[in-house]
Amino acid sequence: MSTSHRSGARRAARRRKASPSAAEGLRRIVPQALVVAFLAGGTSAFVVNDKAVRLSVDGVPRTLHTFADDIDELLADEGLAVGEHDIVAPAPGTHLAAGDEVVVRYGRPVSLTLDGRRRQVWTTARTVDGALRQLGVRAEGAYLSVSRSAPISRQGLALDVRTERALTFLADGRELAVRTNAATVREALRQAGLTLAGQDTTSVPLDSFPRDGQTVTILRITGTREIREEPVPYAVERTRDPELFAGTELVEQRGVPGVRRVTYALRTVNGVRQRPRRVGEETVREPVPQKVRVGTRPLPRSVAGADGLDWGALAACESGGRPDAVDPSGTYGGLYQFDPGTWRSLGGSGVAQNAPAAEQTFRAKKLYVTRGASPWPHCGRRLYG
Repeated sequence: MSTSHRSGARRAARRRKASPSAAEGLRRIVPQALVVAFLAGGTSAFVVNDKAVRLSVDGVPRTLHTFADDIDELLADEGLAVGEHDIVAPAPGTHLAAGDEVVVRYGRPVSLTLDGRRRQVWTTARTVDGALRQLGVRAEGAYLSVSRSAPISRQGLALDVRTERALTFLADGRELAVRTNAATVREALRQAGLTLAGQDTTSVPLDSFPRDGQTVTILRITGTREIREEPVPYAVERTRDPELFAGTELVEQRGVPGVRRVTYALRTVNGVRQRPRRVGEETVREPVPQKVRVGTRPLPRSVAGADGLDWGALAACESGGRPDAVDPSGTYGGLYQFDPGTWRSLGGSGVAQNAPAAEQTFRAKKLYVTRGASPWPHCGRRLYG
């Protein structure tokens, strides 16, 4: 544009400014301009806060636009509730920027029975195979109650895993090593091709869980039964008898042992005979009790005509002073070496060596009163000091 043209334009503008109608128009234009400017600035801010992010929930990704400032706001806007067993990356509370990738993995409960031990675990894996890897469970050669490719829902599942274990069997003098995922020793035996016959068993319960590195011995058992007749001891019944002197016992009825028939189980384990085990018994004949009369009559303190003699010296000479002494022939016994006939003639019961010393001395005094010292031809003189 030429200089003259520009000058004309400025003069025209001054004329319009001086005109009342021009001023009124300007007053109308200014507010409109301000509104347009404000709207233009707000649109710019709106565009700046909008972010494009990538959200992956349980492995399903999608791209979305959000005005959220951080991870928590994003999850809330998307209606995603997470718990203590769920994984969110980046962590909740992290600032969110355009282009970020957010991953959400939900936890799934698994009732895991591993080698016979049950526990409740959580996994964010969506398949059994992924859960096994996440939990560090060795699956090679293992028994699984469900397929490794089976999905795990949010509600979870029950999973039984028996890992492969090393087991050693000792059978019939040889050692057999096997690898098994069996649930019982019985099942592992079958897998190893070993059989049990008759009373055969194993060193551990057949229904027990086989542990890694365990050694199980096969016990080959043969058994028979044996019946033996054994005596049954008789009881002794004692009755107090005031007619007999104290210390004297008289067997009124001799006891007779009874008889019982006992059955024993005899076992041989791997060729070694075991101690017999009693498995039954029956009484063939009841025992007959022995009845004994026990004297309670007090012994007399003296025998006229014999009390002043040295009976201790006589006893020392005849028997060494031992009331239970018996001569080598077995005929004479007691302190004063009575023969059985003489002892009974003096009122004694049984034999002298079984009677109390006081009774023996009493009956020796009675013998002396009737026969003097003649019953003791070698020691009788000791009576007189």
